[in-house]
Amino acid sequence: MIKIHDKVIKNQPKFWNHALFHPTDAIEDSWGKRILDRMAADGAIKTIRIYSMFEDIVYLGENGELCYDFRITDLRLDYLLEKGYDILIAYAAMPVCIAKDKNLNNCASKNATRYKGKLFNTSPPTDYALWEEVCYEYTKHLVERYGEDTVAKWHCHCHNEPDGAFWMNDLPSKEFIPKSREYCKLYDAFVRGVRRASKGIRVGGPALAHKLEFLDCFLSHVKESGVEMNYIALHTYGTSVVNLNSGARPLATENHFKYRLDPYMEIMRKYGFENVEMIIDEWGASSMGYFNIEECPSLIFRENEVYSSYFAKLICQLVHSDFNISKMMICLSGQHEMTTDFSGFRNFFTLNFITKPIYNAHLMTSKMGDLLLESETDNENIFVVSTKDGEGSYSTILTYCSEFFEENLPDITEKVTFAEDVSDKKVSVWCIDKNTTNPYRMWEREGKPEMTEELLKALREEGKLKPIKVQSGSEPLYLSLTANCTYLITVTK
Repeated sequence: MIKIHDKVIKNQPKFWNHALFHPTDAIEDSWGKRILDRMAADGAIKTIRIYSMFEDIVYLGENGELCYDFRITDLRLDYLLEKGYDILIAYAAMPVCIAKDKNLNNCASKNATRYKGKLFNTSPPTDYALWEEVCYEYTKHLVERYGEDTVAKWHCHCHNEPDGAFWMNDLPSKEFIPKSREYCKLYDAFVRGVRRASKGIRVGGPALAHKLEFLDCFLSHVKESGVEMNYIALHTYGTSVVNLNSGARPLATENHFKYRLDPYMEIMRKYGFENVEMIIDEWGASSMGYFNIEECPSLIFRENEVYSSYFAKLICQLVHSDFNISKMMICLSGQHEMTTDFSGFRNFFTLNFITKPIYNAHLMTSKMGDLLLESETDNENIFVVSTKDGEGSYSTILTYCSEFFEENLPDITEKVTFAEDVSDKKVSVWCIDKNTTNPYRMWEREGKPEMTEELLKALREEGKLKPIKVQSGSEPLYLSLTANCTYLITVTK
């Protein structure tokens, strides 16, 4: 039995419908626009995180002065705003023209370079005053072009994963003290530059990969110096390709808490920042989005019902936690690396634009309300989040899964009841499971044949999210639950 009560527990912001769109410079390409258009039209994603990509903007003039060409960044931001997205910008990477080491680069890709042959310079600047000036001029341009009222709704943060390979990657990862000290200088200059241009845009850092010692050093600096920090940007991945292949850390949402969020919060409490807004500006069940099933066969979960179940369970656990999360942004990366469909990259759509279950799970959760309701179940493998909106409509997301998302859970049937009388309302049910809204499983059942136009048409149709049942609220509601299924139930007038 699954019971949905009418008791409101709290206001619940929909922190889960946000994404990092990578690569940023695909925004001006047709395939990137196709994805962004779809997400905007469906309302599946509210906020897009991008990189400023200073390498496209900043250069030195004939006399060695800093010069700026904002045309391409304008094209990207204009497009996102036209589609109605909120914006988060990572001020990165170091412009080569002001880098102390112009050859200290990172590609973070299956290939030798990033998208379009670019590299990410990880060097500190020759002078932090130059970095401050770059941050100022960029922010000033944003304010002049879009207006302070618009920009004040945005978030920006300094750099990306400075505790990892994107900052001073000539140092071993254990050398976090010199890396963190230099990053604190970078952050201070970033805040000075941004605040000279805008009083409203929210500033934060450090977009931490996972090094706890680095976070401790950064928050210690913020506490001691008093430098402004409106929010803390953190990344959380449940496991990695290495740990999946070795079996050391199998797929489990609990990993986000044990290895990431709980230790993060312990350090935040240490410096009195436990109530500061937290943005998980990258999340995923596994890191290494540019790797796929070639390196790790287990990454096939990115193509099937397991990832949607993982997402729904994680939301349930976070909703009932004490974390002040305003945004949780799924990382869409590896998108430009695809050469076949169903290849295990970290994205919403396959090469031939077949919709994956993880996208439809985001589409499901976008229908949730902002009042969290009390719900209960006597099955430890069922995870439920039920909400209500101001007009009295219910939206419930639930998933049935084990700790490690094994497929051997027994099939069961559960009755769903509502404390309020809903007999005069319409009940609609959507489902993602092994046999429903699951193009990969359909292709698997067909024997994984070569793609044809007829097959692509069938797979695209399978990927369309549509109700599996619509009934009167006066009828009893029963759900057939199979391992790693995800359901959305709405009750409307």
